[in-house]
Amino acid sequence: MDEDRIDGALKKMGGGIKEAAGKLVGDTKLETEGKAEKAEGKVQNAVGGAKDTIRGDA
Repeated sequence: MDEDRIDGALKKMGGGIKEAAGKLVGDTKLETEGKAEKAEGKVQNAVGGAKDTIRGDA
């Protein structure tokens, strides 16, 4: 499993937590940062998946 998949999953999870915390306290900046971090994690995870597929690890 590619390291990008692991890092992406962690970033996605952290972004989700940040987004939820922003919603909870009414902090739109924190919520937006969380959404962006979550999206970045999804992309990084997809890149890692593509690398695995190319290597035949999938």
